[in-house]
Amino acid sequence: MIYGAMKFSIGGSLKLAFRPWVEGLENIPAEGPAILASNHLSFSDSFFLPAVLDRKVTFIAKAEYFTSPGVKGKLTAAFFKGVGQLPVDRSGARGAGEAAIKSGIEVLERGELFGIYPEGTRSPDGRLYRGKPGGLARVALATGAPVIPVAMIDTEKIQPPGKVMPKLMRPGIRIGKPLDFSRYHGMEGDRFILRSVTDEVMYEIMKLSGQEYVDIYATAAKRQIADEAKRKADEEKAAEKAEKAREAEQAKHAERPGD
Repeated sequence: MIYGAMKFSIGGSLKLAFRPWVEGLENIPAEGPAILASNHLSFSDSFFLPAVLDRKVTFIAKAEYFTSPGVKGKLTAAFFKGVGQLPVDRSGARGAGEAAIKSGIEVLERGELFGIYPEGTRSPDGRLYRGKPGGLARVALATGAPVIPVAMIDTEKIQPPGKVMPKLMRPGIRIGKPLDFSRYHGMEGDRFILRSVTDEVMYEIMKLSGQEYVDIYATAAKRQIADEAKRKADEEKAAEKAEKAREAEQAKHAERPGD
């Protein structure tokens, strides 16, 4: 009931304000379990996709959204529960992965839709990064549920990092045909199979999104970007320090014209 009210208010508002375009809605089954595997460009991805679907889709969200104290924390928790988000404690990387897998299997066993971002985090630069094999593939092989590739288009342009007010523009959503991995059922312990399944899904997402593919994990890319930003900041700081020292030396000589 809460989900229905939230979907009506939030989903209706999103569709009215941003008018997202959608292709491939016919690929979403009217009933039964399915995994929606999407690229991840923006925080808003988890809201735009459910807004255009008739069925409930459940995503994983970090536990902090559900446990923050105070009135704001309670309102945030109610909001995320209302839009179908499940909390996962990400304090330990392995524990977070196992919790997400368990939650995904439970959602699918209820015959519902489970949404997952194989990249594991938002793209830092709009490109598509290597999918992590642990979550998506293991859930798919454990349940036999079809995997439906999804491409979010231009959602990162609506509210870029550091911007408070969203930009009113039309994002897009392309939904691909379901992928059947039932031939690998029960083989979720084989890391080569997990890698193969994940890569096949990422290839379909790449075709739908038109993104440039980068064969490293997005988390590694974010570290590289952060390290490069720090290196440039350190160089600028060192150059500024050297310039101040040069100016101080020039001022000292100016005070002693006879030297």
